[in-house]
Amino acid sequence: MIDRTSPVTEEELHAYVDGELPLDRRRAVEAWLAGHPEDATRVEAWRRQAEQIRERYAAIGDEVVPQRLDLDRLTRRSRRRVWMAAAAVVLAFVLGGASGWYGRVAINGGPTGSRMVTAEAILAYNLYVVEVRHPVEVPGTEAAHLVQWLSKRLGYDVRAPNLGSVGLQLVGGRLLPGPPGGAGFFMYEGPTGERYTLYCARSKEPGTALRYRAAGAVGAYYWIDDNRAYVISGPADRDRLLAVAKSAYEQLETAAGGQKSAVRSGKAEVRLGALPSGF
Repeated sequence: MIDRTSPVTEEELHAYVDGELPLDRRRAVEAWLAGHPEDATRVEAWRRQAEQIRERYAAIGDEVVPQRLDLDRLTRRSRRRVWMAAAAVVLAFVLGGASGWYGRVAINGGPTGSRMVTAEAILAYNLYVVEVRHPVEVPGTEAAHLVQWLSKRLGYDVRAPNLGSVGLQLVGGRLLPGPPGGAGFFMYEGPTGERYTLYCARSKEPGTALRYRAAGAVGAYYWIDDNRAYVISGPADRDRLLAVAKSAYEQLETAAGGQKSAVRSGKAEVRLGALPSGF
């Protein structure tokens, strides 16, 4: 008989998602999840993340290893050079996969850098917006510490706009990997539980006004100012998302102390189309 109340460790939950549990423990975990909806939500989010990673990088495993990176050849060298070369192989696969993915995006048109940042922002939104217990690293009650910490880690002043005027409260934020130097990530929540996120990272592209992109049920407004890219992501209700983006845009532009460019709307607002599948 399976004990549905027997505690299940987080390591077992990860092993369950990876299909590495023996049959008896797999049944115990399934029984546990049936009675613990928060853990079930986490497990489902991990599964979606794994599927996104497979969709994004699966083709890399089928690529032919170049002769200059062939491990049989490398093993004939000294131990130190072998380790360095093996690391280069891994790096080449990762970078090759990323450049191949975004290369296809570039072929479809639009600035590659902004598409990369927006895709990463939406990926982060999909990953963390479903979290119940740990959606952020630093809670919104410690907003001053959060902003100071992210500013120090990212190397520029970071702001968490007050979105109370559009009915959103700061849940908190976290530091994310991403473009060189990393990225800042803030999460906001509305009275009915809907969530929106602000993603910010460095960018070398020219400044832009607000622009819109969609990826299935998720929409995003992005803009670039003073070598920084910002992305507001949320449910793809374009009017509601625009109101949230405008509020953040105006506050961040004012905080930067620069001249505010007009927020474009209507026909002047550019829709660059849906992101590739997987985002």
